[in-house]
Amino acid sequence: MNHDDGFYVRHVLGCIMRIQKYTTNGRDAFFADTLIQDGVIRNLQVLAESTMRISKETKARWPSVTWREIAGFRNVVVHDYLGLDLEEIWDIISLNLPGAHPQQPLPRPHGPLHA
Repeated sequence: MNHDDGFYVRHVLGCIMRIQKYTTNGRDAFFADTLIQDGVIRNLQVLAESTMRISKETKARWPSVTWREIAGFRNVVVHDYLGLDLEEIWDIISLNLPGAHPQQPLPRPHGPLHA
């Protein structure tokens, strides 16, 4: 089944919202609960996989997003999942995930996104 870029962008935003929901109780809750860890890691994996399916033209509308780093993270999650460091995962979601805190809102596209 072929999906357009809008489908994948909405999917990425859904993953971000779920990660935010799973981590609302903060760092201690994240480290104490493997169910939260699993949910966050899975959504990061799906988010990264979805970004790889978005066209270059659409990615250009979000120049502040580090697309290459996201793709690299996907490779780590898929191929080196036993070597994942929860401290690094927490840093990703608390420092780098768009919308993780009020000073870092979700990026807005440059130009319209037709879906």
